[in-house]
Amino acid sequence: MIGFLKGKVEYIFIDYCLLDVGGVGYRVFVSNNTRARLRQGQAAMLFTHLSVREDAMQLYGFSTQEEYDLFQLLIAISGIGPKVAMGIIGSITPEGLAQAVQNKNVKALIALPGIGKKSAERMILELKDKLTFSGNDDDIQHVGGLFGESQVGEDILSEATAALISLGYSQAEVNTAFQNMGKIDPESDVQNVIKLALKQLSRR
Repeated sequence: MIGFLKGKVEYIFIDYCLLDVGGVGYRVFVSNNTRARLRQGQAAMLFTHLSVREDAMQLYGFSTQEEYDLFQLLIAISGIGPKVAMGIIGSITPEGLAQAVQNKNVKALIALPGIGKKSAERMILELKDKLTFSGNDDDIQHVGGLFGESQVGEDILSEATAALISLGYSQAEVNTAFQNMGKIDPESDVQNVIKLALKQLSRR
């Protein structure tokens, strides 16, 4: 079992990075949050999980112990695999997830990528004693809700976020830009979302 990898970040892609560890390049799948902390050409340490299937072996990496622990809790739930877990981690803050679970907010959970009503109910049942948060539903920060009342798809949001981060912006800067954009056309494509975000970022 590989507990962590420490090396030089050679390349950063939309959902994974290539980490040079002693001359060996490891492909490590990462969440939006972890990717935002990586810098090409710089050293990084990632807590890792090795997923073994009949047709593939994949490494998932996390820049913080908190994110790694949350990933482990999610994949322990029936019906939630590594890819769905990564989508969840990239779509809602740990605090927001804990709050949705504690308040039994099924609506917030089924808004997450790959989660239906049954999966949401299983999450509440299995995580209620493992995640704690004090507050109310008004404080839940769902990445998909950064556009206010618009219904921009999660896939478009994720692609736009990845593109902006690849341009050198941080996750926090991207989130702020999205929040300042307000309501936009739900039919907007990735390029349009990126253009609108860049307008906000240029005003910094």
